[in-house]
Amino acid sequence: MKPVTEKIKKLTEIGDIAASLKKQGKKVVLCHGVFDLIHAGHIRHLHAARREGDALIVSVTPDKYVNRGPDRPVFPQELRAEVLASLDAVDYAVINMTATATEMIRAVKPNVYVKGSDYKDRSMDVTGKIYEEEDTVAEFGGKIVFTEDITFSSSTLANNFFNRYSEEAQAYLKGFRQKLSGDALVAKINGVSPRKVLVLGDAIIDEYHYVTPLGKSPKENVIVTKYETEEIFAGGGL
Repeated sequence: MKPVTEKIKKLTEIGDIAASLKKQGKKVVLCHGVFDLIHAGHIRHLHAARREGDALIVSVTPDKYVNRGPDRPVFPQELRAEVLASLDAVDYAVINMTATATEMIRAVKPNVYVKGSDYKDRSMDVTGKIYEEEDTVAEFGGKIVFTEDITFSSSTLANNFFNRYSEEAQAYLKGFRQKLSGDALVAKINGVSPRKVLVLGDAIIDEYHYVTPLGKSPKENVIVTKYETEEIFAGGGL
């Protein structure tokens, strides 16, 4: 088994690796997702995907495109790739650089692209990207396969066990969801469009940089740090 660090590849490398594998007569399989909180459903999904071919490449959505609410992803992209690379079923892990899997599919040109059973009903994919992904896979002669096994929601797990809200706020949000569906809320928001709305307050952009302390500078009375990640939030009147 390769060391974990050797299994994590850059987007610029993965295309050549996939092409080399196919030249060796191997069937290349690709999975893509956020993979924020790895759970039993993910493990079974990846093992099922590995059985579809000879080499499994798994790509993760980069942090800036994980639109799942505050404090998501729970784990940054580097750690998510590292966790995936540590699994026996995964031959290579790579961080995608775009919002969708389309460019990754174009780079890898997989023989098989594997999705979970929750995408089998295309109408349930609110982004509509499953059609684009399927067309791109077919463009390179590949096929899409849906695994059939237990499924869990990483978002539900994160909301239940990594919740940033107080008990009072959680109770309010739970009651709000029971009184108003997502579609009804969207309809109410859309109903505002013909009206003139006055928003009071300054437009503020809150930007947070997360770093790792390295030690004190020998010349200045400051802590030297290494940049890790960043988050940007709309604040104030926004």
